Amino acid sequence: MNLKKIEVLDCTLRDGAYINKSDFGDSTIKGIIRNLQHSKVEIIECGWLKDDSHKQDSSYYHVPEDVIPYLEKKDPAVTYVVMIDYDRYDLSNLPQNDGRAIDAVRVVFPRGKAKEGLEVARRIREKGYRIFCQAANTLGYTDKEILDLISEVNEVKPECISIVDTFGAMFPDDLIRICSLFANNLHPDVKIGFHSHNNQQLSFALCIEFIRYMTAQGRSIVVDSSLCGMGRGAGNATTELLTSFLNKKYSGNYDLDLIMDTIDMFMVPFEEKYKWGYSIPTFIAGMYCSHVNNIDYLLKTHRATAKEIRSVISSMEPQDRIRYDYDLLENKYIENQNHEVDDGEVLKTLESEFSNREILLLAPGRSSVENYSEISQYIEKNHPVVIGVNAILPEYSYDYLFFKSAVRYAYAQNSYPDIFKSAPKILLSNVKNSKDGLLPNEIVIRYERAIKRGWKHFDNAVICMLRLLDKINVKRISIAGFDAFSAKYNDSYADPKLPTVHDVEDWDKFNDELKDMFADFCRRIESNIRITFLTDSFFDFMKTSGR
Repeated sequence: MNLKKIEVLDCTLRDGAYINKSDFGDSTIKGIIRNLQHSKVEIIECGWLKDDSHKQDSSYYHVPEDVIPYLEKKDPAVTYVVMIDYDRYDLSNLPQNDGRAIDAVRVVFPRGKAKEGLEVARRIREKGYRIFCQAANTLGYTDKEILDLISEVNEVKPECISIVDTFGAMFPDDLIRICSLFANNLHPDVKIGFHSHNNQQLSFALCIEFIRYMTAQGRSIVVDSSLCGMGRGAGNATTELLTSFLNKKYSGNYDLDLIMDTIDMFMVPFEEKYKWGYSIPTFIAGMYCSHVNNIDYLLKTHRATAKEIRSVISSMEPQDRIRYDYDLLENKYIENQNHEVDDGEVLKTLESEFSNREILLLAPGRSSVENYSEISQYIEKNHPVVIGVNAILPEYSYDYLFFKSAVRYAYAQNSYPDIFKSAPKILLSNVKNSKDGLLPNEIVIRYERAIKRGWKHFDNAVICMLRLLDKINVKRISIAGFDAFSAKYNDSYADPKLPTVHDVEDWDKFNDELKDMFADFCRRIESNIRITFLTDSFFDFMKTSGR
């Protein structure tokens, strides 16, 4: 068959910009474009057009002229494209095409906005550019909506209209159903494209299905991919796999050695610095057709476990999953964490036991072990109620353990079974509830009682425990091991194998936020509770401020 019926569109510089905020570096942008064109990739997506001015090292451009410095010498066999969101770029900024920069513009539009998106594409073509279109979340269209979309496309006749698996939710039968509608109803002069995401580890397999089906129908196609699959969330089909497949099965002529050189030279540093690709959270996004921003929010704001993410996303209405309403998501998260636990009697029991005693909170920071001798002497002299906070340090004996993280609960249970079994446990309702089969010495308190919103990371374990102790009228609290977090996460902990429950980009900002939360708690309780630090702590704002 004629290979030109199959074209590869590499979108590394566009889709990959979600990962590094478009900060590829000028030499990398130039090198990727140069190597891809020499590798005989037919279409190269150079980045985005944005309303903001172009900045050095970025694959966000304001006007096509901004792309020119990255094109060493245009190859007439290659199509150079950029993408715009149909409603996020002012077309008055777009000049007439003079042939020196890009050849085409890809216009992406959501379900329900095909007419508007295609009108934007039409206006772009009037300025001399070839036009490609992307129907985002094509899986969300009904068959009738797809036929209506095709009818609109047939009127405008862009060079290509792409099926887009926005949430990585398609299975092969979904793709073939959609492909059959396009193949049988789309004007034969319009190419059919496919843009996949790898949420369910199916991206490459779906590309193969797409190629096999469409070539059997005699359709000209465009298949999207990126180097190493670089792209938001689970990423995309990989250019190296796709071109290798086409070389082996469809008489392709792509230079795999040069593609591998490009990965070694330009992509390995990004792989070392950034994270993308299949993961359990992105799988959940694919399973429920959820926007990846919902998953990112739950991970970064709450360090939610996979089980928690699945529970929250599954509780949302389908139409809410495909967008990202963070207020709605936050409310769903809180609902999920509370589990409607009746904890009134539990609080009365704890108040009876704790109210007239000093409480020692043993946090898992390294200072708890480094100052073991002094802390042990303090315990022996003052006989406080010793509560381990979200971790077990085997050097100590505990009167209670407190957990607000299901991951830390499971780690403690598996790593220190004897201590875990013998110590009574106070659990927030996001860890367990009465329906989950509580152990005989476990009690559950509603998650909402321990939090105060207003900060990004508002459910720090030590501060959650302080809030609970305030609610049961404890008057004397000592704290050990409440250490600042370092850039190397586990360096902060006495147990270096303690599983992470944080996804933080700026640790200094994170520490400042926790200090502000602690200061807010202290201001609210005024002098009702005496708090003593047994180990030096960055969060002891009274000491660090000289008060």
